[in-house]
Amino acid sequence: MAKSNYRIAPSILSANFARLGEEVDNVLAAGADIVHFDVMDNHYVPNLTIGPLVCEALRKHGVTAPIDVHLMVKPVDRIVPDFAKAGATYITFHPEASEHIDRTIALIKENGCKAGLVFNPATPLDVLEYTLDKLDMVLLMSVNPGFGGQKFIPYVLDKARKVRQMIDARGLQVALEIDGGVGPANIAEVARAGVDTFVAGSAVFGKRNDADPNRYDSIIGQLRAELAKV
Repeated sequence: MAKSNYRIAPSILSANFARLGEEVDNVLAAGADIVHFDVMDNHYVPNLTIGPLVCEALRKHGVTAPIDVHLMVKPVDRIVPDFAKAGATYITFHPEASEHIDRTIALIKENGCKAGLVFNPATPLDVLEYTLDKLDMVLLMSVNPGFGGQKFIPYVLDKARKVRQMIDARGLQVALEIDGGVGPANIAEVARAGVDTFVAGSAVFGKRNDADPNRYDSIIGQLRAELAKV
């Protein structure tokens, strides 16, 4: 994996929602690549977060970076067109939250977005055998979804190696993303397992100092420095 291909995707779940546009502007100015957008429905996961209107508001605010919408909702198909219209770049969903996985992937693409599947820590990867060549991203959860600030689950590194092997064996250009407990202490180890896109929520936005407009330069710099060691 070329170092230049590593992408950092701060999760706005940990941002200051009262100043969300400014928060996203600042983290992108500090060198982040993607805006990770966590959607929870208090049904598939035990929490309730944000919907398409917030995604649309970020676009209207002037955010042009890719927005990576992670749907932790069930069912998923109803909300896909709304997020596409709101400006999502990627839409990822959990296979167990869709009655017809292939149809949901097609729906995302028909609406002009890139499609991805999300696997919880203990969810098998079997469905990738049939869908990998249709995907733009595979997202591995390294915590159980629903809350920010959890600790990284180490065995997910083995899953990452398996997915990387599958992607490379088929010669595909599919992003491999990881979400949960990623920070300067372990990002290099995660990269060595084959991951190229790193969601970091509390590790980035937890460094917030609202009095300092450059507050995210240091943490993004630390993550980049660790990735440069790989």
